[in-house]
Amino acid sequence: MSDAQVQPLWTPSQERVENSRMYQYMRWLEEHKGLRFDDYNALWQWSVDNLEDFWASIWEYFDIAHSRPWSRVLDGKGMPGTKWFEGARLNLAEQLFRFRQEDPEHPAILSRSELRGLESLSWGELRQQVAALSNALRARGVKPGDRVVAYMPNIPETVVAFFACASIGAIWSSCSPDMGTSSVLDRFRQIDPKVLITVDGYRYGGKDYDRLEVIDGMREDLPTLEHTILLPYLNQNASLPGALFWKDLLQENGEITFEQLPFDHPLWVVYSSGTTGLPKPIVHGQGGTLLETVKGHALHLDLGPEDRFMWFTTTGWIMWNSQIGGLLVGSTICLYDGNPGHPDLGTLWRFAEETGMTFFGAGAAYFTNCKKAEIEPARMAKLDSLRSVGSTGSPLPEEGYRWIQDQLGDVLIAAISGGTDVAAAFVGACPIMPVIAGEMQARGLGIAVHALDDAGNPLDDEVGELVVTRPMPSMPLYFWNDADGKRMHESYFDMYPGLWRHGDWIRITPRGGAVIYGRSDTTINRHGIRMGTAEIYRVVEEFPEVLDSLVVDLEYLGRESYMPLFVVLRQAGSLDDDLQRRLCNAIRTELSARHVPNEVVAVPEVPRTLTGKKMELPIKKLLLGMPLEKAANPDAMANPDSLKFYMDFAARRLKT
Repeated sequence: MSDAQVQPLWTPSQERVENSRMYQYMRWLEEHKGLRFDDYNALWQWSVDNLEDFWASIWEYFDIAHSRPWSRVLDGKGMPGTKWFEGARLNLAEQLFRFRQEDPEHPAILSRSELRGLESLSWGELRQQVAALSNALRARGVKPGDRVVAYMPNIPETVVAFFACASIGAIWSSCSPDMGTSSVLDRFRQIDPKVLITVDGYRYGGKDYDRLEVIDGMREDLPTLEHTILLPYLNQNASLPGALFWKDLLQENGEITFEQLPFDHPLWVVYSSGTTGLPKPIVHGQGGTLLETVKGHALHLDLGPEDRFMWFTTTGWIMWNSQIGGLLVGSTICLYDGNPGHPDLGTLWRFAEETGMTFFGAGAAYFTNCKKAEIEPARMAKLDSLRSVGSTGSPLPEEGYRWIQDQLGDVLIAAISGGTDVAAAFVGACPIMPVIAGEMQARGLGIAVHALDDAGNPLDDEVGELVVTRPMPSMPLYFWNDADGKRMHESYFDMYPGLWRHGDWIRITPRGGAVIYGRSDTTINRHGIRMGTAEIYRVVEEFPEVLDSLVVDLEYLGRESYMPLFVVLRQAGSLDDDLQRRLCNAIRTELSARHVPNEVVAVPEVPRTLTGKKMELPIKKLLLGMPLEKAANPDAMANPDSLKFYMDFAARRLKT
């Protein structure tokens, strides 16, 4: 289909365009900088061609709080190791409290969990609690550069703890309490924390999980810990030997102090998935994270002080960091802790109604599950306030776009794709552009995203490696314990020296939008033709009988390639000859005869990471005969019991 024949699924009204923050920024550039752009793509091109002018305009437009100005925007040394805004002194948390100074009773956080009803924390209360906790931490010796780790769920106290740490310049790192002991220790042990903040347990899907024994054992394996702070969450009478109580620390008096820090002072340590090998401890800076967050949330997601913003997540996923970033543009954030499918898939939609949510974000799998379950959100809840729906985690198929539009009507579908590695979206939403089903609207401002072939040549409307050709302020400062930068260089800069290779397949469309085709290291290469796994999932998961799927190409040494397609069915045991034939015919017709699977296998579950991503590469390694301990880390999985089927399958297969 030619570019002219592609029909938008949704087009913003002129009123919505002119009220958008992207449009207002473009008007500001014209009025204050004499820069006029005919459309978004022209603005994007200017932003990547003129990085210094662009990022300086973001600093000025959003009035970034600082105590000392920068001497230059960019050092011009390229990647990796680019220096940004040298000389500047600032604090990310200070930007937070520029909002609602005249209206401190306005809600900053609205929250609900399986243990708590709907709660509201005002901007004034947020400031008071952040001040109290930061003063309590300082009084106990926490200083800039110290690591504070959190074993906390997605609740307001976790947000308070993060901003308290940021105000001091302490380095934050968090894991969700549903993560296993080994997985948490694999992360926290690498960074030698001084303080642990934790809950006693949590409730998920109506079931209680006491974690006190786990936490006590964890503390023994973190020898640098000096303090543990306990928040009784599951059981109000919970205690830990030697632990400080959260409520006692909130009694500390005094105003908040914002430590003035260099632009590249470390803000947090986040981690690669850790499904194989030790998770990479990725360090981001205060200034780069602040600039990228305000740009992305305000201009691309169109969030501001009147919005109520949720991205359903756990504290172990980078989308939690993105969720709390809503506060940096003045939005009220809406936190839900619990199982989104308990007691049914209407839980989050009802939460959207009671909070007056304007932006509803979740993983793509959530919307797919809602579609498969044939729920109708607008019949389950009053969603008149909803303006935008965000999706990430895995590619949202065309049918997912259409389901959202059919169910919710006049909403911007803000599908994004980025990474923990940069705490940002490479490609995503643009509120002044139409939405095309299956396509992310635009490349992010200031982010020079391109598709390259293996030789490094740019591709036009063809699938290639996602590469960023110019530096971003939110790229990692470094990996922890990687003094010579070798591990970071191998992770991103080996394939194309001086360019960031992210590891995704991408196609840049003639409209300037983007389609992600899955991870490039799990590409299906059959008879010389490469295909992203997301293309196969799009076809297979359109079948109403199929709830989920996983495909891997197993290249056994000395044998022909063998590609099984694993499917989770709506009704167990219903994989008959007719369904297998229809699945294979659909792949042959819509994709390629060379990508028809050798076998279709019914499975109980698709293994997923804690952030909901399909574990293609670990399963491929397992099926190729790699021992479980080297192929996958069950503690870094959402459903580790699912591995048993694949282990048994591998054992049978390797005997033949």
